[in-house]
Amino acid sequence: MDQEEGMILTSIKITKEQLAGLDELLRRERYPSRSEAIRAAIRDLIKQTKGRY
Repeated sequence: MDQEEGMILTSIKITKEQLAGLDELLRRERYPSRSEAIRAAIRDLIKQTKGRY
């Protein structure tokens, strides 16, 4: 398990279809790990919604 400094471990529930899509991103070498793909998605969501709260 990755214990990068400054990272907090959290768990999520996703559908089988979402997991398949996530794994497809990994197969296409877009991201090195599931964690990195999820972090990128969170960063993008924060950028898109910044200031909308």
